Amino acid sequence: MTTSAETLNITPDWRFLLRNPAHLLAFGFGSGLMRKAPGTWGTLVAYPLFFPLHALGINGWTLAALCLPLFLIGVYVCDVTGKALGVHDYGGIVWDEVVGMLLVLAFAPAAWAGWLLAFALFRLFDIVKPWPIRWFDQRVGGGFGVMIDDVIAALFAIAVQALIWR
Repeated sequence: MTTSAETLNITPDWRFLLRNPAHLLAFGFGSGLMRKAPGTWGTLVAYPLFFPLHALGINGWTLAALCLPLFLIGVYVCDVTGKALGVHDYGGIVWDEVVGMLLVLAFAPAAWAGWLLAFALFRLFDIVKPWPIRWFDQRVGGGFGVMIDDVIAALFAIAVQALIWR
């Protein structure tokens, strides 16, 4: 039986995030504490990470390769934080959105229109969760389950982005 954070009397706040670096990362450096649309706020955290990397010439397949260790870190921090809260995929856990968005940005055209479309497409697929995204979201547990559906949403966004910019 899954319990909720409310049942366990845990209210994620800055104190909870600062108690464990895994919580801080899982909550997207605090963006997951936003009461309205934490996933959207978490997605936006990718931009301040992306722009310095982009300025250093880290994009395309190099940035996509960087997403692999970030994904693996995410499996761990999302699992640790989910267990601490007693909720598998608590809404404030947004590291999956950060990594998914970075993956989409890796292949977005290097212009504001490309970066905005990347955001819109990723959020669309992450929210709507067409098959097989929803299947993974509902059936795969732990930190891997938290992370994998967003990576698949990112792949959908990348595919549509590629069709649009052709």
